[in-house]
Amino acid sequence: MNLDFRTFTYTVIFLLVAGAFVLFLVGVRAIREGRQIRFFRIRQKKIAGGWWMIFVALLFAAGAVFSGRYIEPIAYQYFPPSATPSLTPTITLTPTITLTPTITLTPSITNTPAVTDTPTPTSTPFIPPAIEASFASVVTPNPDAIFSPLQFAQSIDNNYQPINPSTQFTNPLRRMYAIFSYDKMTPGVQWTALWLRDGELVSYESKPWDGELGGYGYTDWQPSPDKWLPGDYQVIIFVGTEWKVVGTFTVSGQPPTASPTRFPTYTKTATLTRTATRTKIPTSTRLPTLTKTPTITRQPTHTPNATRTATPTRTPSPTRTPTP
Repeated sequence: MNLDFRTFTYTVIFLLVAGAFVLFLVGVRAIREGRQIRFFRIRQKKIAGGWWMIFVALLFAAGAVFSGRYIEPIAYQYFPPSATPSLTPTITLTPTITLTPTITLTPSITNTPAVTDTPTPTSTPFIPPAIEASFASVVTPNPDAIFSPLQFAQSIDNNYQPINPSTQFTNPLRRMYAIFSYDKMTPGVQWTALWLRDGELVSYESKPWDGELGGYGYTDWQPSPDKWLPGDYQVIIFVGTEWKVVGTFTVSGQPPTASPTRFPTYTKTATLTRTATRTKIPTSTRLPTLTKTPTITRQPTHTPNATRTATPTRTPSPTRTPTP
């Protein structure tokens, strides 16, 4: 178990006070018992032993006072405290953060975000008002929250540790991670990460904090490979509206060009003229050309029924003249 100097000091003080209390009680009891002994030599020896225990108890008490006032400052003179932040018990990762939490920023910060999402040269980075207006969290940030210097890598492991970190990268690139350790963060507080290329904002991430109080985290950017133009890149981390850390890396080499062959192949929707050229339905003129129905004149031309004149021409009956 690892003990710091403060815990060690409290432990020593407790042991000295407890020892002084026990010795004082034993000394008082020895004096009382010695006074009841009849033999002079034994009585004097018993009483002297009691007073000696009381004297040792007083020495223990003085040692406790001395330890509380001087042992910790003296220890820090020979063993200066490290600036590594102590992790909270909720962190299941490595219990000690090896990265120094001191923010060692280079004084030559010349680019910061501006109102038009394009940073202007200034000494203090700030969030563009357009991004600040989209804040969703109302949790007050902890001013003691700290972040370690950023490390950049193209991939990370399961413990959020960078794989082959560097500050110089060569195209083609697909995804970039900015890894950091943190401590004393407040859940739900708004945090923002700005990605800049040559002083111009190319991407950002802003949302309520969903991590732990301390541990490791990252912000990433994954555009299309042709967006990784060569230049100097910056990543700025904010908690609320207060910036915490700035990191830089460089990308060299020309990015791959996007393949334009996908766009000409979308002409299938424009060449589907089959729906408009279906003229078979309106060209079916067979229905109006069926003139066979009105041209059936056979019914009115049946004149044989009207030409039956054989019945009134029976003249043989009245021509019987031989009777008179």
